[in-house]
Amino acid sequence: FQYPTVATLAAHLSRTEDQAEAIPGKNSIRVRPRSRSIELSTESTDVAVIGMAGRFPGATNLDEFWENLCNGVESITVFSDGEILASGVDPALLKQPNYVKASPILDDVESFDAEFFGYSPREAELMDPQQRLLLECAWESLETAGYDPFTYPGAIGLYAGASMNTYFLNQVYPQRHRLDPNDSLDVFTLSSLGGFQMTVANDKDYLTTRISYKLNLRGPSMTVQTACSTSLVAIHLAAQGVARGECDMALAGGVSVDIPQKAGYLYQAGMILSPDGHCRAFDAGAGGTAWDWWC
Repeated sequence: FQYPTVATLAAHLSRTEDQAEAIPGKNSIRVRPRSRSIELSTESTDVAVIGMAGRFPGATNLDEFWENLCNGVESITVFSDGEILASGVDPALLKQPNYVKASPILDDVESFDAEFFGYSPREAELMDPQQRLLLECAWESLETAGYDPFTYPGAIGLYAGASMNTYFLNQVYPQRHRLDPNDSLDVFTLSSLGGFQMTVANDKDYLTTRISYKLNLRGPSMTVQTACSTSLVAIHLAAQGVARGECDMALAGGVSVDIPQKAGYLYQAGMILSPDGHCRAFDAGAGGTAWDWWC
């Protein structure tokens, strides 16, 4: 955006470090020199965790989550028939005797300070809540660490992943006909205005780069997808990136939110979900898991 032609971009890239100009409104980046070798000494692999943030079922922050763990609190919510029907669940399905009316949910997933992050109300409405939550947690993590990404001179990386976007499947896509006055989107295509807007707001590919752009994170920005190990792999890659000198600090994590939240599930033998909505890990009474959504 700052160098929109080949000539201006070439001139910028050919400058020496001393000649480089700061981008207006942002500080010029300073990254420690890279080693030519990818071999890491034992002295270079220590990484300190200096800030964290999170949202969990029954806990809006890490302190509340820790208290729940210490006190053995089970953060499973049981829903009324009215709440489940309001989410659009088929009444016939709800009447099934093995329909479990419970799930762990997050509070206020619909809340988002769009103006604070520079989004219009329309952009925020279309955007996957998982991406909104991760953006908020990224900001909070930097805040608790005591670093302002707009004044910090080094490179901050971001490694993260997200679950399947059910907000897109259940909320945005069924209303696609209202997005583009020139295209009904009966056949969904990225070439239409509405289709392009939906994709940019919901595709996992934009998860980390969107946040890096908004928060001026100028290190590596990598979306990680390895199913249930996504967050762990993201942390591994982040630590590796810091140790290799690819960034001076890094954010790492994952997000998973199912929309609509107030819906249960039909228990079926052989599936991984429990018959009663409770998860009893490592217990003789264990019968299955419960989907756990977090950021």
